[in-house]
Amino acid sequence: MISRRNVVLMSALLTGGCANMSGLRNGLLPLGARSKFVRVEGQRFLLNGETYRFAGANLWYAAYLGALGPTGDRDRLCKELDLLASLGVGNLRAMGASESSPLKHSVDPAFRSAKPPYNEDLLAGLDFLLAEMAKRNMKAVICLGNHWEWSGGFAAYLYWTNGGHLIDRADGHSAEEFADFASGFFSKPEAVALYRDYVATLIGRTNSVTGTAYRDDPTIMTWQLANEPRPGASLEVGLPNLPSYYAWIADTAAFIKARDPVHLVSAGSEGLHSCLDLEDVVLKTHAIADIDYLTFHTWPQNWRWVDPDDLAGTYSQGEMRSRNYVRAHVAMAKLLNKPAVAEEFGFPRDKGYEPGSPTTFKDRFYDMMFSEVLDNARGGGPLAGWSFWAWGGMGRAQHGDRRWQRGDTSYLGDPPHEPQGWYSVFDVDSSTHDVIRRHAAALKAVD
Repeated sequence: MISRRNVVLMSALLTGGCANMSGLRNGLLPLGARSKFVRVEGQRFLLNGETYRFAGANLWYAAYLGALGPTGDRDRLCKELDLLASLGVGNLRAMGASESSPLKHSVDPAFRSAKPPYNEDLLAGLDFLLAEMAKRNMKAVICLGNHWEWSGGFAAYLYWTNGGHLIDRADGHSAEEFADFASGFFSKPEAVALYRDYVATLIGRTNSVTGTAYRDDPTIMTWQLANEPRPGASLEVGLPNLPSYYAWIADTAAFIKARDPVHLVSAGSEGLHSCLDLEDVVLKTHAIADIDYLTFHTWPQNWRWVDPDDLAGTYSQGEMRSRNYVRAHVAMAKLLNKPAVAEEFGFPRDKGYEPGSPTTFKDRFYDMMFSEVLDNARGGGPLAGWSFWAWGGMGRAQHGDRRWQRGDTSYLGDPPHEPQGWYSVFDVDSSTHDVIRRHAAALKAVD
């Protein structure tokens, strides 16, 4: 529940200049051009003058498939996009950045190393992805960084600027230890400067396939600051780090808007789980003027709300806690008067990781999450879309232990630090496809 204290907090924030400015910024565009881009009006997205709601998928590796050279597989990418479109999926969240580092479970190759030039093969992959998405009337959320190690992320920027110090979860450090370490990025000016150099280069890029400048491309819906940024995992680190965390979000969003006032900007937050489980932190993160909408992620197994060895016995409690998590963020979006997106959520298969194996509880969980968005949309609420984690499609684990190894190119929805197949939706998962297809059609039909 939203506390009275937070109502007062939000009133102060909004009257202090933190109101959503996207309508003003987009209002500077000619009407015809403005309508082609997704924009925000109060608690809804608009596209071509109508409310925009979307069924989406996380496809973090999409630019990798589009890349030139041995990294890519453009034929597979086109087939994956066709299959997703046939399910009614019209919005994809993809990585537009990755950072080379010694982290053992980070993707290789990367979009960039410590210094330019950046990886033109992968940038061409992003060009190709956007060109193919445009042919299918899809919209893209492009993620510009990561708090976690699987793409290099903030830890890599710290490594480049702190004399080579690094914490690697592969060496036995906990997720909490790693998150606390990576949160040092926000207060490291040299690291932030390297990040912004790359962001400026990407926003200023011209697509080598279409000839369209990225800042002029309506296929892009959102520039996302990072995947799951957080001030820290522990209160001991996170609370003192909050000023640097807020400043980084506000300054980076403004940095992007100054170079591209047309596209939306989102933080990429998990919501409460990445905000020290404090409503104030979620609200302040998303009240920032240039953050256009609220995001949240929902992970019942990762957060120990369900037991993967006893899904039948623990599913109900996990579903209840997940519903409550969704509804808490809906309430905050209403208070902010901004749209909300359920942009990441996943659930394990009944047993193991094998494509086509039973997904009884996964399908129930997806149906529940989709229904929360659908019911809220039908009631005129701020929940505007969903993006499940994650599309694995035709990808298959290359090794018997289902662990990613450097050089692997059979990309799955599961990043390099996770068992390959854990949360992926494969091309042969017909029952899950049915749930996605049905809900995508229902959401599209909402007036």
